[in-house]
Amino acid sequence: MSSREKILAAVKNNQPALQQLPVLEDLTPVQYQDKFEQFTNVLKTIGGNVVVMNSMDGIAYYVKNNFGSTHIVTTINELPGIQQLDNTLDPHFLENIELAVIKVLLGVAENGAVWVTDAAIKIRALPFICQHLAVVLNKKDIVHNMHEAYENIGNNGYDFGVFIAGPSKTADIEQSLVLGAHGPKTMTVFVIE
Repeated sequence: MSSREKILAAVKNNQPALQQLPVLEDLTPVQYQDKFEQFTNVLKTIGGNVVVMNSMDGIAYYVKNNFGSTHIVTTINELPGIQQLDNTLDPHFLENIELAVIKVLLGVAENGAVWVTDAAIKIRALPFICQHLAVVLNKKDIVHNMHEAYENIGNNGYDFGVFIAGPSKTADIEQSLVLGAHGPKTMTVFVIE
């Protein structure tokens, strides 16, 4: 057993016991008249883009005509004409990816975030290492707030999951905003009606 394997085994064997999620009583989470409109407005405010689509073919067409790169990958089998990525590839293959297109399980109107899991991305580094990120979200899977989001994901036992909201950005003390400092420069959410 290598030292890496020993370390990972030690971490796995010494994880804290799982605990039940707390019961959140007496809270009145925010509700929106139009979840989609709120999601769209928040995502645009934080630098993202929302494109409404009717089909996966429409998304494939949009990607080919609006993202000039030839180095585009997807983990969605239903997207025709885009290179399929699976978890058997060496993660170093990802270093030159211009655009990654992945499916997400839900969106949150309150903060414009989307929920991404291992099953959707195949390789955990994918949504963070690409230059541009596009996600596919079903409109019916937009929830009002994080409380609803946690109700949906809380008992599903995901190995890995992360909320992503907009492109990566950072600013320094001189108030210079840099997009793509720690991840994608842009984020497009394709909303399927």
